[in-house]
Amino acid sequence: MTYRIRAHHGMCFSFFQGKGYSGEFTENMAKMKERLEQNPEVLLLCGTDDVCARCPNNHGGVCASCEKVENYDRQVLALCGIAENTTWRWNDFAALVHENIIAAGKRESICGACEWNALCR
Repeated sequence: MTYRIRAHHGMCFSFFQGKGYSGEFTENMAKMKERLEQNPEVLLLCGTDDVCARCPNNHGGVCASCEKVENYDRQVLALCGIAENTTWRWNDFAALVHENIIAAGKRESICGACEWNALCR
């Protein structure tokens, strides 16, 4: 199975602590994290994905903060040298995110304005 994943969620999963927009969202995020740990294929997107399916900000497949979070997605893809709508193994993508963004100290420049930023410090 191939999961649909927003590019910036590659950072979010690195810091996920069981907190989120709602209980339903948090439960879905935890389940997705377990699935991704099996190293499936993921289709990298700049739009709503399988994580967003249970987000209260998802209004019929459109994020209430779409401009802001799509910018996060584009920056992640650019820093990792990946094109949107390409398929990767999760572990390979996560390694690129870690190397090019998290370990490089660039995470906060991408998503420092996110309401969950404090959890990622």
